[in-house]
Amino acid sequence: MISIRTAADTDGPSLAAIDQETWTAKVSPAPPREAGAEFFSERTRSEDVLVAEVEGQVAGYLALYQAIPLPSHEHVLEVNGLAVSPRWQGRGVGGRLVEEAKREASRRGARKLTLRVLAPNASARRLYEECGFEAEGVLRGEFVLDGQLTDDVLMACHLPETGVR
Repeated sequence: MISIRTAADTDGPSLAAIDQETWTAKVSPAPPREAGAEFFSERTRSEDVLVAEVEGQVAGYLALYQAIPLPSHEHVLEVNGLAVSPRWQGRGVGGRLVEEAKREASRRGARKLTLRVLAPNASARRLYEECGFEAEGVLRGEFVLDGQLTDDVLMACHLPETGVR
């Protein structure tokens, strides 16, 4: 059974390990996390991270982020990271995290949840589409990864209206 909860500060090492074991240039334009680097920071706070557990083990996470900290943009939250341990991939963990992120974003008053995904990451794009996200734009050749120009796909999901902040 998959359970989803808010991260605790003590989850940092487990989440950093998942980042290390899942990083490739296909999924992230940023360099890999350095061994021993802290997972939580000013930008990634534990209260903004959802953790999936399976059989009592941390199986994955999804981080939410207020990308543009302006009052006029408070109704939009962004997925700022999703990773599932290879041991638990293909078992519904990613989908559960995305669906719970949509609920959490709604609880926080968001009306739109956005994300960026690299074009070659077909499995992630398919997951997001299955969870109700649609492509809103493509930044062509946004990154050079492994010597290739790589598109960045902007996706969004409109959430039920629960009142604008």
